[in-house]
Amino acid sequence: MAILDRTEFPGPNRINHVAISVPADLLDEQGRSDLVGFFGEVFGWHELPTMTVDRKRLIFSLFSHDRFVFLIADDPPMACPPGLPGDHFGVQVDRLEELETVVARAEEFRARDGRVEIHPYEIEDHGVLKLHNVYVRFLLPMSVEVQYFELLDA
Repeated sequence: MAILDRTEFPGPNRINHVAISVPADLLDEQGRSDLVGFFGEVFGWHELPTMTVDRKRLIFSLFSHDRFVFLIADDPPMACPPGLPGDHFGVQVDRLEELETVVARAEEFRARDGRVEIHPYEIEDHGVLKLHNVYVRFLLPMSVEVQYFELLDA
C-alpha cells in the first residue's frame, strides 16, 4: 500500500482522543481518585471535573482541550488480554528525558501501589531511527505506550 498524498485529504487527520469503557465501580469516588492520582503524577494528565459524572464518566485532558482520554462506564466494559504490552494506545514525548521521567514516576508510584504494571524499557533500532518505548498500565484495560523517536544522522 502506497502512502497517500495528503492533498487528497485536506485538513488535519490525527487522533485527538481515546475512549475506553470501564466498570462503573472504577468511576466511583475512590476509583476516580486512584486514576487521577496515578495519571496526574505519572503523565501530567488533568481531570476535567466539569465533565465528571460519578460512576459514569471521567475525562483526562492531555495538555489541551482537544486531546483527551475519555473513560465511560459500560456493561460489559472493554476487556483486553492480560499482560504487557498487549492492547494499548501510544503517546509521544519530544525528548528522551521526558520518557525517562515517566518511567521513573511510574516506578515510584508502583513502589506505593502494586497495581502499576511496567513493561521493560526497549529500544528498537531501525537504522535511521531508534524508537525508545515503555508500556505502563494502571487499572485500565489498555496500557499506555510512551514513545520517543530518536532520529539519527544518515
